[in-house]
Parts: sequence; C-alpha cells; structure tokens
Amino acid sequence: MDDAARGSESVEELSAQDRLLRQIASRRAKVGVIGLGYVGIPLALIAARAGFPVLGFDVNEARVQQINRGESFIRHIAADAIRSAIKDKRLEATADFRRLEEADAILICVPTPLTPHREPDLSFVVGTARAIAERLRPAQLVVLESTTYPGTTDEVLKPILEATGLKSGTDFFLAFSPEREDPGNEHFGTGTIPKVVGGDGPEALAAAKALYDALVVETVPVSSTATAEAVKLTENVFRAVNIALVNELKVVYDAMGIDVWEVIEAAKTKPFGFMPFYPGPGLGGHCIPIDPFYLTWKAREYEIATRFIELAGEINTRMPNYVVERLIEAIDRRLGKGLSGSAILLIGIAFKKNVDDMRESPSLKLIALIEARGGSVDYHDPFIEVMPPTREYPHFAGRRSVALSPRTIASYDAVLIATDHDGIDYAAIIDHAQIVIDTRNACARAGLASPKIVKA
Repeated sequence: MDDAARGSESVEELSAQDRLLRQIASRRAKVGVIGLGYVGIPLALIAARAGFPVLGFDVNEARVQQINRGESFIRHIAADAIRSAIKDKRLEATADFRRLEEADAILICVPTPLTPHREPDLSFVVGTARAIAERLRPAQLVVLESTTYPGTTDEVLKPILEATGLKSGTDFFLAFSPEREDPGNEHFGTGTIPKVVGGDGPEALAAAKALYDALVVETVPVSSTATAEAVKLTENVFRAVNIALVNELKVVYDAMGIDVWEVIEAAKTKPFGFMPFYPGPGLGGHCIPIDPFYLTWKAREYEIATRFIELAGEINTRMPNYVVERLIEAIDRRLGKGLSGSAILLIGIAFKKNVDDMRESPSLKLIALIEARGGSVDYHDPFIEVMPPTREYPHFAGRRSVALSPRTIASYDAVLIATDHDGIDYAAIIDHAQIVIDTRNACARAGLASPKIVKA
C-alpha cells in the first residue's frame, strides 16, 4: 500500500467528530447558514471573514439574487462587506436546499414567531429540520440559533434528524447557540458579542465551541441545549419585565403630575443597585415581545403559573392603547374635536431608532387603533420609505413615508412620535404642529420644550 492510500485510510478511520474538528480547525469546513435575514446574513459574513467557505440558504429567491449580486437589503449591513465576500468566493447564496449536503456545519436562523393565540409557531424550524434531514450525512454539525423554549432542540429538532437513522453525538452533532443580534448597535456586532453554546452531549459541544471560537470574541459553553435555550429567554424576559415596570410607572407618575423620564435620569445617578430602562409606546422587534410567551407556554406543561412574566406582557401589550387614549384626550382638550376625522402624522415605523426593521413594531398597532376609531394616519420614517407586508397587518403594505415640511406638519391635527430616530427635525415639528404626542421623550432630549408637547 502506497503512502497516499495509507493517508486516505487513516482519515477514513477517524471518528465523525475528529473529521469535523479537523475541517473546522483548517477552515475547510463549509458553513451553511439557513435564513439570510437580520441574524443569518451577519453570521454568514463573519464566518466568511474568518476564512470559512459559506453557503447561505433562503427561500426568498429575490434575496438570494441580491446577495449574489453583492447588494445589501439591510441598512446596517454594508454592501461592501457582501461584495467582498462574494468576490473572494467565500460566500454564495442559494435557494436550492438540496445543497445542504455540501455543508459541514449548518446554522439555523429562521423565524420563531407566535400564533394569533400567543403560542409558539415552530413551523419554520420544523420545515428546516425536515429539509436538513433529507440531506443529512455523517460528520455534520447542526446548530439551532432561533430563539425558542427550553427543550426544542432535543424534543423537536433531534427526533426529525435521527429519523434518518443517523445518531446524534455519534454520526452527526446537534447544538443550540442563541443569536444575540441588536440591529443598529454601534458598539457590539455579531463577532464582538460572546456566544452561549450548548450541545447534545460533549462531542457536539466541542464541535460547536470549536466553530464559534473561530467566529466570535468569546464562547460561553453551558451544560445542555435546554440551558442555552433558557439563557436567551432569561435575557429577554429580564428586559420585558423591566420595561413593563417603567411603563407602569409612567402611567402612575403621569397621574401624579410627575415626569417619569426625569425620575429615571435622576435615579440612574446612583452608582449601584439601579439599572435604567425606559418606557415607550409598546414593545417591538423580533425578541422581546415574543420570547417571554415561549417560556410561559412551556411552563404550562409543568403546571407552573408564570404570573409575573404574563403580567409584564399584559402591561407592555397595553401601552399602544394608553398612547392612543392620551392622543384622544389631547385632541379633545386642545382642538375641541374627537379622534374620528382627525389626521395624525406618525413619526417612525421602525421598532427602534436608526434601523429599518419594523418587525412587531408598536407603530403598527398604533395605526390600527387610531384608524379603528375613525382617524387617519400617515407616517414619516427616513429608514422605511415603503411599508412591506407583515403577518398581522398585510393591508398596510405599500404605504409610503411622507416628507417633512412646515406645510405638511401643520396640515395634521397631531404629530405622534413613536420612534425617536436621530436626524429628525424635532424643532420643526414643535414649531409647526398643533399637538405633539411624544412617547420617547425625544423633544426633551433634544433640549426642546413647548406647551404643545404631551408625553405619553
């Protein structure tokens, strides 16, 4: 037997884990990323920058073509980064899921929304798992990054993959590593945020940690996939509960004639024992409005009542109604008319400032509530020129942002600030609006004061 044959034989004799670890260490492992949205495309880019060949999968053929042309469809993702990865042949996008067998590591970044009854909708995860199962082969790593309830990886994903006859921990390796994206955050990006990793057994944990060690600043291994799933829910439940607290304080203090924003600014000067959270018109984004309900749903399986978390959800869900009530009161007192027949200009459709992401944005609920009461709503958002279709409000699709001008502002009965984008001329709004409903304290933070302003 010649040396080449001996080398080939020795590689074949390696375990599936050893083969995978060698591929990762040498950067020859092909990384497959399923779902090229706000989570998937940044992940694909850092993997490409780390030297791995990356194959991105998406069911949206138009998005696939955009990426392969080197175009960005997300404002904070630079087109130059995509073009560079495409040009260097480190990144390719495809809608052909038969190519999953090419990938040595498959990272799942698909949506996990709620049903209309606020129950987990795992249809995207299940569909993806079935697509992977059709092409699953030995020595592959499969990692779920989509936020979900503890037990999903083991109870939902694993049985689908093991139905192929391949065994997790021996033939292929299964892990969970929650995404921690914060769109628009100028201080932390995908590669600079520590990554929590839990594996289905020590072999899977070692493989997943080896991969993420090459991608991010720090990996944080935990004892199981369920623990990793619980970490992500804990992070977002923490935020949801504290935001609910300040939203409730906003209502209480307003009744007392106290400005909650001033209270928070003073309270945060305490160097210990206090962390500032800020009220708003409701929760938005792909995590905080949704994730707590994944935990409350799962807790019912164990006959445990999550009253504290559910109460926080009720408070936050109620905030758009509170804002509209304040709007109605202001129009009645200052203009002597009702909301029906009134024209409202909404500032901001994005769920947070300086991003083009309107997933679960409370602005959508505000529009629905105002128009259900007979008012009309136009919007201005420098980051979202045209409203795309959404699951809950598909009929809003196609509405266009109106340009701000003194004449435009003055033509509305009230201006409602729902998203405090930088770059908005808040002084012009105050000068020319009849009423300004400010849900973000944007005017005060810009050093502006006026009797026209109503905080809500």
